[in-house]
Amino acid sequence: MIPKRVLGKTGEELSIIGFGGILVMDEEQSKANSLVAEAIDRGINYFDVAPSYGNAEEKLGPALVGKREKVFLACKTGERTKEGAERELHESLKRLKTDHFDLYQLHAMTTEEDFEKAMGPNGALETFLKAKEKGYIRYIGFSAHSVEIALKLIDAFDFDTVLFPFNWVNFFNANFGPQVVEKAKEKNMGILALKAMAKTLIPEGQERKYKKCWYEPVDDDKLAKLALRFTLSLPITAAIPPGEEKFFRIALEVAENFKEITEEEIDYLKKQAKGLEPIFKLQHN
Repeated sequence: MIPKRVLGKTGEELSIIGFGGILVMDEEQSKANSLVAEAIDRGINYFDVAPSYGNAEEKLGPALVGKREKVFLACKTGERTKEGAERELHESLKRLKTDHFDLYQLHAMTTEEDFEKAMGPNGALETFLKAKEKGYIRYIGFSAHSVEIALKLIDAFDFDTVLFPFNWVNFFNANFGPQVVEKAKEKNMGILALKAMAKTLIPEGQERKYKKCWYEPVDDDKLAKLALRFTLSLPITAAIPPGEEKFFRIALEVAENFKEITEEEIDYLKKQAKGLEPIFKLQHN
């Protein structure tokens, strides 16, 4: 079975691999149902989705009917205002056929404006606090694509979790991520990872090989496994693989046979990272 780890101060135990909602986006409902059932059978209990993932919520909701109590369901809002977040929360609850989310997150916090709006007067955070009081959500988190904004959010509020692109190329070539791990660890936050199996940006004008990835994922099986093991060897709870089934299957294999990455393997990854453009960089060097 897939190992579980504790999610920071929440005390919840999550599978080290999460099920990303993009996996079921644009799939036939029967396919979505079987992917979800298989994931749960193999020990995945952490599911993550967002309204911005096309029709993922509409597919995931029916697939989770009768299984909701077996999973830790995380959702997000891209809205920054109190009103917008409240509307989106209730739309997501309805689509996912549930009366609560285990974790609700501010989605893709990237700019100063995101921070000021969501955290300021009549900001989305006010909706989160009210929703928690009413039992619509259990824990409060955020996802971010900026080191600076992530650190600022961790300082500003006692979030339960952070979801962040912890990735080998980002770490080695842009020093992007280590600061967030350290700071979140200090506050005993649950640390969740995105983009572990990303490689680099898709060159302009080049067609996507994988429709559900806006970046170029690690296509080589051996390297993809190493990239994921690198991220899972950080002090994190879980990682969500890319939304393509191929990478989900690789991730299942890594999780079921998980071994910490070795120094030799890290050296090998560093060599492989040479010359690769990281998908994210620090905003202020």
